[in-house]
Amino acid sequence: MGTRPAGPLRRGARILWTRRSAAFGLFVVVAILAVAVLAPWVARRDPLQQRLLERLKPPGTPGHLLGTDNFGRDLFARIVYGARISILVGVVSVAIAAGLGSAVGLLGGYYGGTLDHALMRVVDVLMAFPLILLAIAIVAFLGGGLFNLMLAVGISSVPPFARVVRGEVLAQRTRDYVEAARALGAGGGRLMGRHLLPNSLSPIVVLSTLRISTAILTESSLSFLGLGVAPPTPTWGSMAAEGTKFLQTAPWISIVPGAAIMIMVLAFNLFGDGLRDALDPRLKGEGGLRTKEE
Repeated sequence: MGTRPAGPLRRGARILWTRRSAAFGLFVVVAILAVAVLAPWVARRDPLQQRLLERLKPPGTPGHLLGTDNFGRDLFARIVYGARISILVGVVSVAIAAGLGSAVGLLGGYYGGTLDHALMRVVDVLMAFPLILLAIAIVAFLGGGLFNLMLAVGISSVPPFARVVRGEVLAQRTRDYVEAARALGAGGGRLMGRHLLPNSLSPIVVLSTLRISTAILTESSLSFLGLGVAPPTPTWGSMAAEGTKFLQTAPWISIVPGAAIMIMVLAFNLFGDGLRDALDPRLKGEGGLRTKEE
């Protein structure tokens, strides 16, 4: 009773694939993931090796597809290796946010009352701060480093997940299959883990896909401000920051990582929008699934 039929899932996958923008976004995401995983074979150059005699070479220079920076480091190699940091931060931070936010939403939505009120007020406090400002405050408190960066971005992204899961639980907890499980003796933990959470996975998956792009932007912003991974590790945000000193003489140093950030964020947003249309049965109109109440 608590599971969704296979038909709508297959129909959702078909809708997702027939949406050209979503299919294009998925293709770009998979391509970037493949490039990041195969970075040593794709880049073919050390992203940290300095060649001062080849500094500030423009894109298209033989041996340097995207040019070089002020230290003579190959920009293509640095972009490829920088994709690893962006994807890692995006995926891990969203996983942290989804885990914490889902737990908060489940507890608040299921138990309600004082617990729900207290948890939602904490969420409201977090939502009162702009995302980047909250992430800066957390990084400043925890210190620098990749792990602290992912934790900061993850904590600052908890409120949307908490709100979405709470809303789903409030809508599901009075359904017949929940009442039947409760009548059979299922406790709160079993009801939340075996029934309410699985039936809230669709919005969690959609929101996670969309929030990855926000996490990548946040990480790039923190790196641009010098609060991300310490140099010389290549990250797209720090690369864009380094190029601001050479905007008039070598603008490609900032343009190349900026374009990479734009493409990555756009791809995840296109894919997330298509995934939302395919999985959310409450969407009406073209592309939305129309399913009957279970």
